[in-house]
Amino acid sequence: MFTRAFFTTLMVGLLAVGCASNKPKNAQDDGALGADGANNGLTLELNGDSDSNKAGGLQTVYFGFDSSNLDSETKEAVKSNADYLKANANVDIQVEGHCDERGGRQYNLALGERRAKAVRDYLVALGVESKRISTISYGSERPKAEGSDESAWSQNRRANFVVTAK
Repeated sequence: MFTRAFFTTLMVGLLAVGCASNKPKNAQDDGALGADGANNGLTLELNGDSDSNKAGGLQTVYFGFDSSNLDSETKEAVKSNADYLKANANVDIQVEGHCDERGGRQYNLALGERRAKAVRDYLVALGVESKRISTISYGSERPKAEGSDESAWSQNRRANFVVTAK
């Protein structure tokens, strides 16, 4: 009887230890760890996006009118995002392509797709694994800014980053 109770207690204890988390003690669920092991005060949420600053160090990038070309400013922002992704290999993303309200629905969906793929292709060229990046186009269906002027339109011509795994 004593042996059975001792054995049962021992097994329960071993199972509890075996189920313990292997997560490093300094890791946080709401922040991404940089190469130095610090989250640098950045919020990283599953399904968090760069438009709302909940995608760690990832930043939204912007495009010119009717363009999917990456200008020098956009390339710098994508390079910064690539550095962040390489330092945080556990983070997977979806790149969302967006447009302003001008143009037809089908045209804007195609332009948004070209924008998302241009960003993905540049991230891959910079060393981010392609399997970590998916793309989608929303065309003009999800504006960041309301309005029918250049100040609103310039904010809506973008590629937004959404965290799909961390």
